[in-house]
Amino acid sequence: MKLATYLTDNGQRLGVVDMERSIIFDPYAASSAQAGGRDERLRTMEALITAGPDALADLRRLAAAGTSQGDFTTPLSEVRLLAPLPIPAQFRDCCVFERHIRDGAAGMARVSARLQGRSPPEPAGGDGIPAVYRQLPVYYISNRFNVVGPDAEIVWPGYSKIMDFELEIAAVIGRGGRNIDASQAAGHIFGYTIFNDFSARDRQSVEMAGWLGPAKGKSFDGGNAFGPWIVTPDELGDYHDLKVCVKVNGEEWIRTDMRGMLHGFEDMIAYISCDETLHPAEIIASGTVGGCCGLELDRFLADGDVIELDVDRIGILRNTVRMSRDDASRRET
Repeated sequence: MKLATYLTDNGQRLGVVDMERSIIFDPYAASSAQAGGRDERLRTMEALITAGPDALADLRRLAAAGTSQGDFTTPLSEVRLLAPLPIPAQFRDCCVFERHIRDGAAGMARVSARLQGRSPPEPAGGDGIPAVYRQLPVYYISNRFNVVGPDAEIVWPGYSKIMDFELEIAAVIGRGGRNIDASQAAGHIFGYTIFNDFSARDRQSVEMAGWLGPAKGKSFDGGNAFGPWIVTPDELGDYHDLKVCVKVNGEEWIRTDMRGMLHGFEDMIAYISCDETLHPAEIIASGTVGGCCGLELDRFLADGDVIELDVDRIGILRNTVRMSRDDASRRET
């Protein structure tokens, strides 16, 4: 199933998306027609996830009947989609793609050199992959309140002149746990969605010298875009062979796939849950798919750019970056 969060007159609602018919089904409203009244487990995405497998099974039965009859459905074009999890329980972002680790570091070195008026450094010897990335699915914790959904406008932070995108895949935790073995970790995944990790590269290049990871380089209002919905594992299949594409203003910047992961989501879950409890409705992102950011392509965003992240078997996450009027005026002068 494809499960979305959308806005109604009564607030946020969980919806089941039928792409063939371009409709969205409201299971919470549909449950009112059944004995016992409305099912609160089907009201929001967070409620569904935390309620566990029985709630998902009930949702499947309800959706199968409702979408086939057209009851409690709305044309998808008439609803405003939000982030599938507007406020995740927690959000961590890993870095596991070999190409991005290598080429992203080279790109950051270029940015830093330009900011300091120097020539870009010569490529370092070796394969460019620090040993720790092969040993561990390293990650940072981002601000779970900075989340937006599809078609949201991302306001460019006023302290930055170099704005970038990152195409990533994110896993949503359905079943919590502690010290989860990698062989069992797939059973803890509720589904997958697309993540655009917007990044202020000039600020990030300064902050990373502090050895504590990115802060304002990635943490600003709207910096974490997710969507357009969550796809359950049974529909997605093997994430390793997903095809991905990035378009900016309709122009294709890169087309590639998910190959080249040093660690899979199962390894990420096992590492993160080591002596630390994972909870339902947490999000774990993969890090940038190799080649899928401006830092690697040496192409960055401009005011008003429309970015489309297209992932096979999931969908398209579309957002626009926009400077505030005051910031745009200051930068022109």
